Amino acid sequence: MPLPRLRRVELAVAALGIAVLALDLAFPLPQPASDAPTLTVLAADGTPLRSWASEDGAQRQPTTPEAVSPRYLQALLHYEDSWFRWHPGVNPVALARAAWQWARHGHIVSGGSTLTMQVARLVDEKAAGRSLAAKLRQIARALQLELHCSKREILTLYLNLAPMGGPLEGVETASRAYLGKPAAELSAAEAALLVALPQSPTRLRPDRAVQAAQAARDKVLTRMQTLGVWPAAEVADAKLERVFAPPLRARWLAPLAAERLRQQARREGRREAVIQTTLDAGLQARLEQLLADRLNTLPEANSMAALVVDNRTLEVRGYVGSADFSDPRRGAHVDMVRAQRSPGSTLKPFLYGMALDEGLIHSESLLIDAPQNFGGYAPGNFQADFSGPVSVSEALQRSLNVPAVDLLDRLGPERFAGRLRHAGLRLRMPANAAPNLSLILGGGSTSLEELVGAYTALARGGLAGRPRLTPGAAPHEVRLMSEGAAFIVREILENGGRPGNPFRESNQRVAWKTGTSFGFRDAWALGVTDRYTVGVWVGRPDGTPNPGHFGANTSAPLLRDLAAALGPDEARQQLAPRRQPDSVRALPICWPLGRAEAATPTAQCLQRRSAWTLDGAVPPTLPDRLQPGSLVETAWTQGGHRVRPDCAPDATRAELVRWPTLLGPFLDAARLDPLARLPWAPGCAPRSPAAQALRIVGLEPGTVLRPAPGRRDVTLRLQAIGAQQGVNWLLDGQLVGSDLGNSQTLTLRAPGSHALTAMDGRGRWARVGFELQAEAPARAGKGADDPAVTSASPSALR
Repeated sequence: MPLPRLRRVELAVAALGIAVLALDLAFPLPQPASDAPTLTVLAADGTPLRSWASEDGAQRQPTTPEAVSPRYLQALLHYEDSWFRWHPGVNPVALARAAWQWARHGHIVSGGSTLTMQVARLVDEKAAGRSLAAKLRQIARALQLELHCSKREILTLYLNLAPMGGPLEGVETASRAYLGKPAAELSAAEAALLVALPQSPTRLRPDRAVQAAQAARDKVLTRMQTLGVWPAAEVADAKLERVFAPPLRARWLAPLAAERLRQQARREGRREAVIQTTLDAGLQARLEQLLADRLNTLPEANSMAALVVDNRTLEVRGYVGSADFSDPRRGAHVDMVRAQRSPGSTLKPFLYGMALDEGLIHSESLLIDAPQNFGGYAPGNFQADFSGPVSVSEALQRSLNVPAVDLLDRLGPERFAGRLRHAGLRLRMPANAAPNLSLILGGGSTSLEELVGAYTALARGGLAGRPRLTPGAAPHEVRLMSEGAAFIVREILENGGRPGNPFRESNQRVAWKTGTSFGFRDAWALGVTDRYTVGVWVGRPDGTPNPGHFGANTSAPLLRDLAAALGPDEARQQLAPRRQPDSVRALPICWPLGRAEAATPTAQCLQRRSAWTLDGAVPPTLPDRLQPGSLVETAWTQGGHRVRPDCAPDATRAELVRWPTLLGPFLDAARLDPLARLPWAPGCAPRSPAAQALRIVGLEPGTVLRPAPGRRDVTLRLQAIGAQQGVNWLLDGQLVGSDLGNSQTLTLRAPGSHALTAMDGRGRWARVGFELQAEAPARAGKGADDPAVTSASPSALR
């Protein structure tokens, strides 16, 4: 019995469906190339920082219709496929027109392609030709795409796969490469240009064929006006825009930061198309330009690095790992943000902060800046001079070495290193070496990244943090010092006071610290504002010494400029009042005892100073290493003289305040206790063997030295008679020699009045004042080869 006609139709449709399904299974859609592992690293605002081509060599940056300018979507759909939203993948009317043109002309005039058909030839290379077989395959693939994908998904494929010239694919990639902006910000003229470009991506490249590209763009604009989509005035204005695109090349920002994240993703087995960072693209560009502008001030093999971290979030906002990524002579691909280098003096703020928390010091505690020997370790200052009595604030501001080593010796180097390690700043020591006193002068090694993370503690109430380069990185913070200690240290560093302070003339409030490693290998500068912590490193990546370049003259000026580049509002933000922690109080204190003025008898307050104190504690001056015991001693006086009690029974007993022993050579009489200025009564002075007195031989007080004719210097051979435990020789406070014996050869060149001091290991000292005159005119019979004076006495040298 024959089947009813309706039933036969249903069976035919079912059979057709089965056939279509079978064909779909037999010839599945190729995997879109947009799924290939093309990696792009983005700034926080979506700006591409660096990208890596996929295995097929194409550059793609994924996007979506929502992330593209509406003008581009308007132009694309009206110019390429106005029926895209309604057709099933092919447009029968357009295909009929194309077939009629082919029959009439004998070749394909227009393809009648829909947007879906264009995507079909992008995902299937065999459908990309202009032959009839290729066109039929393209139609089949288009129907297949409509079967599997939504209209939005098909449009997304086009946006990501459309050829844009050279290795570029996709509208976002082309917009960034040719126009320097995201596709979301395209103007009408720019949108029309990128719509026209895929029609002939090689012939219409705007970086090579400006006129052809402009003509194709104007054709799209005219069509938009003809269709009534864009008004004539807007189209006319758009046509006035010149087509211009710089030659395609790698326009990278933060290339080493991007490479770091790529390598991290590879180690973790992650295959991502996009890696988001916390970097600020605008700030990053300014940082890179600032460093590039400074390159001509540095020797050829030098590089620079800079890191900017947001104090509130610990997000990295700027990351420059090398000064010139294109110059291998400067270690272009060596990331100096992560490199392990000697930190120089940059650790000193943490030492003083810990000492404040331990109750060892307040901000004006008396410290000793004089030659000292710590178990065989005898540090000097950067300028090789000594200032004698200095406060904690002065020692930190001037980055004096001896007071810092003295304080570290009392705190303990292993304890100091352990606290830093716990806070994320790990000091790497030489093989088999334990933390020692050299740590505070750069004896270990660390990285710019770890230093900046630790310095954020000064703006975060004492909490150090690990800088975060990606928004998904978990915050990690550890207390490095108390809130009060962080406040005091930051106040000290902000209020500087040393000559050449690079922030003194600006409106910015920056707590800054420099550092220089041994041999001028590394020049550092770190700065803290309310909003950012900034770190700068300058040097040679291979570790070669860089004489003449140190933190204060090379890195600090760069830090100043970087701080200014943080933004126009940053300086104004820095002038807002800062809250003083409840644990911090300002109190007047007295030197040399270091105690609060209110707790110090007036006669014992030889010098008054205003100090920051922490938790109500006012620690006294640190114990005298050479003369243990109190700085307050018993003295007897009689008739305006000091006497021994055994030879003057009726003497008056009094208390005398002394300064630490090593400060003796640096104190004038006006700074001494009035009792200490009194002369000893004849026959009633302390019994002290003559052998214990220290005396300089080879230069008499008041001597006038004059170079021999034809010479500009004078050489002296000196001895310190009675010296014990070595001798340090200081000329006008500057260390000029150190000897375990008691002799020294000294060459003098600077004319003028001078003071020579010899100080032994027991703190005893002797001083001789003298004068060096300028070079005398050569006399007949005397030449430049005549020896200079080698010993000095008033009779021989006048």
